[in-house]
Amino acid sequence: MLSYQHIYHAGNLADVHKHALLAWMLDYLTAKDKPLSYLETHSGRGLYALDAAEAVKTGEAVAGIGRAEALFAPNHPYRRVLGSVRAHYGAQAYPGSPLVAAMSLRPGDRIALAELHPREFAELAQVMTLYGADCRQEDGPAFALARTPPEPRRGLMLIDPSYEVKADYATLPALITKLHAKWNVGVIALWYPILRTQAHLPMLSALEAAGLPKALRHEVQFAPARDGHGMTGSGLFIVNAPFGTEAEAARLSDLFRAFAS
Repeated sequence: MLSYQHIYHAGNLADVHKHALLAWMLDYLTAKDKPLSYLETHSGRGLYALDAAEAVKTGEAVAGIGRAEALFAPNHPYRRVLGSVRAHYGAQAYPGSPLVAAMSLRPGDRIALAELHPREFAELAQVMTLYGADCRQEDGPAFALARTPPEPRRGLMLIDPSYEVKADYATLPALITKLHAKWNVGVIALWYPILRTQAHLPMLSALEAAGLPKALRHEVQFAPARDGHGMTGSGLFIVNAPFGTEAEAARLSDLFRAFAS
């Protein structure tokens, strides 16, 4: 069983990048009066306490959302989500991407979530069933293939593995190509870490060679959260990126220049 638990990293700068762009895309998609499906393959707990011992131990939230939040305008979709989560769960609450989605979607939209780790899944189900989410303790890629195309067909899928299994880098391009073939209208967003090893580069080359439509690659760089930490940035590869996503990504790039060193 994989051991990764995101509580140690919740609210770090990679989360800020991923969740800010996710919240923006969902805000754009929900502006149209048509129902929406949200799917996620590696969901984690859905809700995190930034004053938990695990989060305090790494200090990544203090270096992440603790520094970055004030740089977003009060009416930015990400800031609105953070405010809603704190109003419901307290000042030290931080949303995982499933809760970012739940706070962004409307009645009538659908959420389906997968998480394989038993402890993480138990936490996820406890939080997200309150929002009508269909939570499954399943392998993420198998879940994604079984659930596409969703109903309603219009929607967004987030693929956000921990990359504990190094083979993920090699298998994800084929998975995303298959998903797009089954669900050609779906927005498919893949998050990946930028590590000192540059392990993501062959994966990105394969994705770019696949010729997927409206593909957007966006990366931000930041200083390591602590001495010896290997992550120096965060990336998103988005298929069928909604109109305006590139401009929003450029605004995020400007914001992240504050964290380059």
